[in-house]
Formats: sequence, C-alpha cells, structure tokens
Amino acid sequence: QVQVVESGGGLAQAGGSLRLSCAASGGSSSNYFMGWFRQAPGKEREFVAAISASGSRTYYADSVKGRFTISRANAKNTMYLQMNSLKPEDTAVYYCAARFGDRYSDRAYDYDLWGQGTQVTVSS
Repeated sequence: QVQVVESGGGLAQAGGSLRLSCAASGGSSSNYFMGWFRQAPGKEREFVAAISASGSRTYYADSVKGRFTISRANAKNTMYLQMNSLKPEDTAVYYCAARFGDRYSDRAYDYDLWGQGTQVTVSS
C-alpha cells in the first residue's frame, strides 16, 4: 500500500500564495485518482480539488476555482496544489487523498488513503 505525505503548508497573508506537495512512497500512485481536501475547526472535511490518474482531468470546488491549481508529476510520484490569491477562509488543515482506481469523487468517504495533513493559515 502506498503512503502519501503532505508538505508545504504554513502561514501566508491574504492575497499570497503557497504550494502544497503530496509525495507518495511505498509504491506508485500513478494508477490512483488523487484529491485534496481541507478541514477547518468545527467544520466538515471539504473537497478542494481532484485529478485523474493521468492528470488529464481536473476538478475544483467552486470556492477555489480560478485560484488553486492541482497537478501531478507521476514520474516523481508527487501531486501538487498551487494556491494563489489566498483568503482567510482558506485556513484549514489540508489533506492529500488517493482513491483506488481512477474514478472521480468529491466525497471524502470515497477516498481510500490519506496523508497526515498540513496546516495552512491565512491571515487577514
């Protein structure tokens, strides 16, 4: 079973940028549909973005569309989330997730493998 680990979180000011990385180890993630989710205190885990196994298809929550970009480099076994024009509302723990196979879902329940999360804090 592959493991995934997020990195790149931190503190940013409103309007700033961060890039999150999700590195897979223990196997290839190239046959997995991948996604990013986030969870703020007191809120449910929320879909952010997803990408097909090949990287040819991407999906975004309305709240981040036009600001965030999901990508993957399968040769490096790594997925990214480029976050621009950050807002205080983006503050959350961000999780990398993998879904076995290559089927789209925006539901956390449908994902099979999760990273430990990385904190993103955006100040106003």
